[in-house]
Amino acid sequence: MGTHKMIKLYGFGKKLGLIDASPFVGKVHTFLKMASLEYETVSNPRSIGKSPKGKLPFIEDGDNTIGDSQLIIEYLTEKYAVDLDSHLSQQEKANAYLLGKSLDENLYWCLVWSRWQHEDTWQIVKNVFFKGLPFPLSYNIPKTLRKKVMKSLYAQGISRHSEQEIVEIAGHTFQALSDLLADKRYFFGDKVSTFDATAYAFISAFNQAALDNDINRKAKSFDNLQAYTDRIKQQYFD
Repeated sequence: MGTHKMIKLYGFGKKLGLIDASPFVGKVHTFLKMASLEYETVSNPRSIGKSPKGKLPFIEDGDNTIGDSQLIIEYLTEKYAVDLDSHLSQQEKANAYLLGKSLDENLYWCLVWSRWQHEDTWQIVKNVFFKGLPFPLSYNIPKTLRKKVMKSLYAQGISRHSEQEIVEIAGHTFQALSDLLADKRYFFGDKVSTFDATAYAFISAFNQAALDNDINRKAKSFDNLQAYTDRIKQQYFD
């Protein structure tokens, strides 16, 4: 047996003041940190071509390549006997799973809308994400991708709402998260759980992003969520 190769995490890279532009990549980053697993990051959107699911993140671990943040976390938990959730009851584990799905499937689309469809924010995002592309690619690629994303937003349903309604939809999630966290250090008490990796990635995508719009301002208005993301950032990433 040769020496074990380090886990490689493929993502988009640090953008907008975040650990990664994608909360799904951010979730795996944070999990790896919380689990104290050594890893290196490969930040290049072109890596999508090698991804088993055609999306980022994916990881390479020796001969194994795993796509999808949920499947990656399940794989790492099993392979490296990580137990971030041993202090949770079965009921808490069930809640954590459903909460995570709510962020993945609901809050995520509010995030995509706020970055790609919201006109003012899009101008900033476009410059950050596509900086360095030569003309005419710098014009064509963002335009084509934005069209594709906006089609997905309409198919998923979020962009059928008004801007005010979308801000309220996100606001309900922030309010629920704030109520659940209350004055605890982490969502399920004094110790981190797998859910905290997801929660941190998604909440910070709004309240730590270098973007100013109504959804982000709404996220920043919850003091306990702001303190929570600041604390995790300081603990694992500073």
